[in-house]
Amino acid sequence: MALKIGELLIKAKLINEHQLAKALEEQRASGGRLGEHLVNLGFVTDEDVLDCLSQQFGVPSINLKHFDIDEAIIRLIPADVARKYQFIPVSKTGATLTVAMTDPSNVFAMDDITFITGYRVEPVVASEEALREAIDKYYGTSHSIELKKVMEDLSTVDEASLELLEEEDELDIKDLSAGADEAPVVRLVNLILTDALKRGASDIHIEPYEKTYRVRFRIDGVLYEIMNPPLKLRDSIASRVKILSKLDIAEKRLPQDGRIKLKMKFQGKVKELDFRVSTLPTLHGEKIVMRLLDKDSLMLDMTKLGFEKSSLKNFEEAIFQPYGMVLVTGPTGSGKTNTLYSAISRINSSETNIMTAEDPVEFQLVGINQVQMKESIGLNFAAALRSFLRQDPNIILVGEIRDFETAEIAIKAALTGHLVLSTLHTNDAPSSINRLMNMGIEPFLVATSVNLVVAQRLIRRVCEKCKQPEDVPVQALLNVGFSESEAPNVQIYRGRGCDECNQRGYKGRIGIYEVMVVSEDVRELILSGASAVELRRKAVEEGMISLRQSGLQKIREGITTIEEVVRESVL
Repeated sequence: MALKIGELLIKAKLINEHQLAKALEEQRASGGRLGEHLVNLGFVTDEDVLDCLSQQFGVPSINLKHFDIDEAIIRLIPADVARKYQFIPVSKTGATLTVAMTDPSNVFAMDDITFITGYRVEPVVASEEALREAIDKYYGTSHSIELKKVMEDLSTVDEASLELLEEEDELDIKDLSAGADEAPVVRLVNLILTDALKRGASDIHIEPYEKTYRVRFRIDGVLYEIMNPPLKLRDSIASRVKILSKLDIAEKRLPQDGRIKLKMKFQGKVKELDFRVSTLPTLHGEKIVMRLLDKDSLMLDMTKLGFEKSSLKNFEEAIFQPYGMVLVTGPTGSGKTNTLYSAISRINSSETNIMTAEDPVEFQLVGINQVQMKESIGLNFAAALRSFLRQDPNIILVGEIRDFETAEIAIKAALTGHLVLSTLHTNDAPSSINRLMNMGIEPFLVATSVNLVVAQRLIRRVCEKCKQPEDVPVQALLNVGFSESEAPNVQIYRGRGCDECNQRGYKGRIGIYEVMVVSEDVRELILSGASAVELRRKAVEEGMISLRQSGLQKIREGITTIEEVVRESVL
C-alpha cells in the first residue's frame, strides 16, 4: 500500500522519485504512514494525500477540520476502540454509520464497529493528522486519561509521572466513604489533577448531568471538554475530592469550600500543587470546581504583565506614594490578584510593614503578613481592617471592597497616612469611582483618597511556535479601532496550531490595561458628581490608554488576534 500511494502521487506529478525515496527512508527509520512523512517533509499537502487515498481505496474523502460531529454520534464508539483503529464516527443515516478512517481496507476495524454499534459501516477516508486532531478533540488528547484502562488495567498507568507523594496531613482511613478509597477512583482523581497541570489549566470543572458526567479544563481562559467519566462514578469522585480537601462528605445539600495541598512527582521533579475547591449542589449531583494555584506560574515581574510603558510608569508612581488608595478592577479571572501581588512585591522591603486581608490567601509571599478571612467566626474584611490599623501598617491590601463598611474603613486608612491597595468588580476604570459613591461613600472622600484606578482583562497570546502572518481586510481593522492611515500597514498574526499549543493556536495569556490617574481635574469632576462617561473623556484627554487601545497595541506587536481583543474590550 505504501508504494501504491507513492506511485499515485508521482503519477499526479505532485512528487518526484527522489522525494518518494527520501520519504520511504524516513518511514523505514521511524515507522508510520508514508503520506504523513511526505506531508512532514513539505513535499505535499494533506489535501493532496487525501485525494490520492480516496482514489486508491475508491471511497469519498472528508476534511475533518471543517466538520462538526454530533456528540451523540461520538458516544456510539468507545474512545479506546477509536484510538486502536484510528477512526472516528461522523454521521448516521438510518442503519448506516459513516466512519472516517485512514485505512478503509481494514476489515477488522469494520467488523468491530459493526459488532459494537449494530450499524452497517460506510467508510470515508481522512488524513492521519486530521483524524488524530479529531480524536483528541472529541475524546480527549492522547495523554489524557483513558478511563477504561484505569478501570480495567491499573498496571498500565505510568506511576512514575503520576505518583501522589505527600498530602498536607495524613488522611484517616476510617473517614473514607464507600467507594472513594477504591483504587480506580483514587487513581482517576490523581490523574485528573496531574492532567490539568500538564495542560496548563487554571480551573477544573467536574459536572454531573442527567445522563452524562463531564470534566472540563479552563486553559488560557477558555473551557475545553476533556473527558466523560462513567456516571456511576459521580458520587465516588465527589467523595474523593472532598476527602482530599477536608470537606464533609456526608453533606451534599449545601455548598462547601476547601483546599487541597499536594506534592506530586511531575516530569521528574517534585512539584507543590495547591487547589482551591468549591462544591455546589445541582439538580443531578454536586458540581466541583477546583482552581489550580501554581506558584511557578505566578508572574511578579511587573514589566512582563502587559502594561504599556506610560501606564506602567503611572502605576509604579501610585504604589510608591506614602498614602492614598490604588484600585484594581475587572471580572473574576482577569488577573487582579497577580497585579496586586506584583505591586506589593515591588514595594516590599525591610522598612515597610505590609498587611493583607484575603479571601482566600492564594499565594504565600515572604515578608508580608497575610490574613485569611473566616466569615464563620466574624473575621471579615472590615474586622481585619480595623485590627490592621492597630498593627502599625505602612501598606494595606484588602482582597476586595464589597460593602460600605469595608469601603469606609479602607478610605479612612488611605486618608490617615497608609497606602491601601484593593479590588472592585466594575467594567472599566472610571466606573470604579461611581461604584464607591453608589456604596454610600461621599464624593469628597473618594476624590481625596483615590490616587489611581487600573482596569484589566486577560487575552490569549498567539503561539510563538506556529504563528504565521494572516491577511485581514482593511475594513475589519478599521472596525476594531485602527485609524485609516494605520490600518493598511498593520500585520496580523495567527497560530495555525501545533503540538506546543495542543492545536489551539494560542499559548499563554497577557494583560490589557486601562490606567486612570486621579489628577486635579479628575478630582474636580468627582466633586461635582460627574458621570463615568465624563470622567473617561477627561482621563483620555490626559493620556489614559483604554482597554481597547491597549489591545490594539498587542495586535500591532503580533502578540494576539483581533478576536481576542474584541472579546475582552469595547470601543
